[in-house]
Amino acid sequence: MSTVKIHTIIVAGGSGSRFGADVPKQYCLLAGRPILMHTIEAMRRALSDAEITLVISRDMQQLWDDLCKTHNFNSPIVIYGGATRAQSVANALNSISNSGKDDLVLIHDGARPLVNEQTVKHVIDCLISKESDGVIPAIPLTDSIRELDPTGSHPVDRSQYRSVQTPQGFNLVELQIAYQMPEQSDWTDDASVMASAGKTKIELVDGSPENIKITNPLDIEIAEAIMRCHQK
Repeated sequence: MSTVKIHTIIVAGGSGSRFGADVPKQYCLLAGRPILMHTIEAMRRALSDAEITLVISRDMQQLWDDLCKTHNFNSPIVIYGGATRAQSVANALNSISNSGKDDLVLIHDGARPLVNEQTVKHVIDCLISKESDGVIPAIPLTDSIRELDPTGSHPVDRSQYRSVQTPQGFNLVELQIAYQMPEQSDWTDDASVMASAGKTKIELVDGSPENIKITNPLDIEIAEAIMRCHQK
């Protein structure tokens, strides 16, 4: 298995409408550089030999080119996304050719710039060592949670739930086959796509509380605070 090739897809085609900025959140600055550049560099540090495919909106190509020039940044191969995240991932998967039957693929959110090497290693090691349909990093919930019901809501045992992160890892060929199905409403992540294809043996590995997804402007301040802590 030591010769298995690893592909990485970084999905950054979203509009970031909830963020409220003039440009999608992945292009907003984090510690002086676009969030997306931090994400790419984090994955490059974790897997220096992996082939990275970056998915962005066609409308953002010029902006991305300008940002790369301004920050002297070497972009990965760019593939244009679709109308949904699932279509964007499918486009990237379809662009990967000459792959072996044992090749692996990691799918990572472009808005998770603080993913660390240990989290990525956990995913890869589990993919290689266990016979699973996929591996996803996850962390325990810390808040109490309630489930909505017809009468209002009721408490549930939070120890039975996990918050899911990326990168999520799979056999490349199996994920390509799964994404050939018509898109379904319950496709919330790549593991759910595999599950709809009958591949339900998904392993959980330890994620990191620092592997936050930038969703609103306050998250940038939190991410910068985390980065400062690591610089001390």
